[in-house]
Amino acid sequence: QTRISCKDVPAETLYDVLHDTSYRKKWDSNMIETYDIGRLTVNADVGYYSWKCPSPLKNRDFVTLRSWLPLGNDYMIINYSVKHPNYPPRKDFVRAVSLQTGYLIKANGDGACVLYYLTHVDPRGSLPKWVVNRVSQLVAPKAMKKIYKAGLKYPEWKRKHDPEYKPWVYPEQNTLPSVSLAELSVQHADSLENIDETGLPEDHLSTSDHEA
Repeated sequence: QTRISCKDVPAETLYDVLHDTSYRKKWDSNMIETYDIGRLTVNADVGYYSWKCPSPLKNRDFVTLRSWLPLGNDYMIINYSVKHPNYPPRKDFVRAVSLQTGYLIKANGDGACVLYYLTHVDPRGSLPKWVVNRVSQLVAPKAMKKIYKAGLKYPEWKRKHDPEYKPWVYPEQNTLPSVSLAELSVQHADSLENIDETGLPEDHLSTSDHEA
């Protein structure tokens, strides 16, 4: 769990940043690929995200059900991992599990906000404790700083990239195929293959890849 105060970034702008998959490629250097799979309702969809882990760890990926809710001047986005029959685990990634991950964006005066981030993730793989500790201490705070910086630059970028297109705000713009809840099931960690990475020596973890 972490938080960051974002001066000069309105809550609605940060909300757009966290939704806009096209813009994510500009600021999320750990992202390998992300895309939306389909929509369940006007404020819920299923998506795919793959994450470049610090070498020599194997890269991770997720399939998640995400939902969002404007709360007056504040916003909430939460997700958890699901199984989708057309997106099974891939051989080139370790399928990780988001038990619950969420963002809360609270307006903080005129043109500013506070971003709260809470995540409970099972990365799978028998990771050494030092890996989990180091990643949790370094990755999340750096990711929050990157989101803040992305929020400062987003309005200018969006003006040049389909400025009226915001399907997370205007559901009628959403052209994703419909997904039935019956197609999905909760992704339980114990049903996934466990990759043994406990033998990784601490001095071999790439620090250059920690930029989250």
